[in-house]
Amino acid sequence: MKIAIDREALRRKYREERDKRLRPDGNEQYIHIEDHFPHYLDDPYTEVQARQAKSDHVTFAFIGGGYAGLVTAARLVEQGVSDVRIVDKAGDFGGTWYWNRYPGAQCDTASLIYMPLLEETGHVPTQNYAHGPEILEHCRRIGRRYGLYDNALFHTRVSAVEWQEEAGVWRIRSDRGDDFTARYIGMGTGPLHMPKLPGVPGIDDFQGHAFHTSRWDYRYTGGDPAGAPLDRLGDKRVALIGTGATAVQCVPHLAGACATFYVCQRTPSSVDARDIRPIDRDWFAAIAEPGWQRRWMENFAANLSGAPVENDLVRDGWTDIPRRFHAGLAQLPEEERKNPARWAEMWEQADFEKMEEIRRRVDAVVQDAQTAARLKAWYGQLCKRPCFHNHYLEAFNRASTVLLDTDGRGVERITPRGVVVGGVEYPVDCIIYATGFEVGTDRLSRTGFEVTGRGGRTLSEHWQQGMRSLHGIHVRNFPNAFLVQPAQGANFIANVPHNIVESAAAIAHTVRHAEASGAARVEVSAAAEEAWVQLIASGTGLTLPNPDCTPGYYNNEGQPLPAEAHSYAGYPMGAVAFFGHLQQWRDSGAFEGLEFGLDASGM
Repeated sequence: MKIAIDREALRRKYREERDKRLRPDGNEQYIHIEDHFPHYLDDPYTEVQARQAKSDHVTFAFIGGGYAGLVTAARLVEQGVSDVRIVDKAGDFGGTWYWNRYPGAQCDTASLIYMPLLEETGHVPTQNYAHGPEILEHCRRIGRRYGLYDNALFHTRVSAVEWQEEAGVWRIRSDRGDDFTARYIGMGTGPLHMPKLPGVPGIDDFQGHAFHTSRWDYRYTGGDPAGAPLDRLGDKRVALIGTGATAVQCVPHLAGACATFYVCQRTPSSVDARDIRPIDRDWFAAIAEPGWQRRWMENFAANLSGAPVENDLVRDGWTDIPRRFHAGLAQLPEEERKNPARWAEMWEQADFEKMEEIRRRVDAVVQDAQTAARLKAWYGQLCKRPCFHNHYLEAFNRASTVLLDTDGRGVERITPRGVVVGGVEYPVDCIIYATGFEVGTDRLSRTGFEVTGRGGRTLSEHWQQGMRSLHGIHVRNFPNAFLVQPAQGANFIANVPHNIVESAAAIAHTVRHAEASGAARVEVSAAAEEAWVQLIASGTGLTLPNPDCTPGYYNNEGQPLPAEAHSYAGYPMGAVAFFGHLQQWRDSGAFEGLEFGLDASGM
């Protein structure tokens, strides 16, 4: 049934809800966890093992043991570079999935496109949306399959990375006394590893138990990451601060475990249904022809780019709006289909209809009308990370679950005894912070180390006026160094592993070429870097966050972007075009824009 939409009324409602949440302090509303609760950063999952400091040399050192490090290392091994060392502050591989072991943790894009190297490792996910323990085990599987454990350094924080001009190597030092060198370095520290906390007055005063969801305390709650009941909360009053993607997944588990469970909400998430099911092995065998995972990734990316796709392979809530958009476009007269203004109008209409369906679902599921009204999201679906869950809304039908909606203002303060919302103190035994990770903060505060390139110039200095690179991978004056991250590349945030897979392949091909040709140094030329920066700048309007969205990390908390932020946009022609461009670039063997020097000085 076609949903009647009053578009102007919706725009007005979206603006009103956004304006409630705008704060002049932007990202400054959050506090650095190490300044207040450094013990929150301890590893509750793996004991730190004593070891000797390393003072050796490796061919390739990669900082970050999540998907970025694992896939890059795997591609290097495939290209004959087996001397790869991964360094990570965690106790094992996994990156975000090492830390995120809260109950219900699950990928929100389809397993078949989210979990890289499925084809190479032969793993078939158990469900179309895998849970955290399976994803973590897949990371370990990659580590074992490619022999990455023997050389890895875990529970190790890099403190400095410096280019040694005369020797033509990188020097890496760590907090555990390591001081070793590498011919090449890669960096994939990502944005989702440094927990953040809200700067709520009195946060230091609370005298009960507290922890961040990325360091879940199962000793306190009972249960385990595999889904065992949280059996130690039966007599506890618990407050969860935050209602983003993490909260949507863990709320159903807490709601059924606590004596009283308070959910502190500033902005509701949009929560659509999740069609979760086991992956049928016979069905999978029929689709798993060589190259199947790449085809699925490309199909998903094409759908989200707005390109017409004949067969939507994933066909889930992520691709629903594009399907609606193309259905609406097909009904227009042919001459109107080429009008960009009509495209924007049709996309907005598809989004409005989808979000109205999601809001109606709240009414259909949540029994209390007032609670249902407060759980409705008034913004475009992609203004925040879309959420999908079949049991989140039902949690609010439990008598023990209380929604403390703050009408956009957030928790007023924390006292020694509990949380204050709307002038009322709610005593609790435990506060759980589901407040995510640092995203919009300074790079140094997230990584904890500086990178010093040729002539003593640091990466922070080189990027003082904004990011500079070729393909988001190569940086001038930082020879033999590679970045793995989305900016100045595809910037495809809906499925970050797709970005990683393509960048890793480009890096491995580049290193293989350098090694085969006897080059001691590979570096982007100044002209190529400048040209790429200008290309990115030419299309930032297509890729920058929407200031009309409700505040969040997607749009710099609704604050104006600093001038340099424009440089962190993506390829102007879109993610699909970038992936195609990068594949052609690496497959050509010419490596246009790179300089391969015979010695460290570039001669």
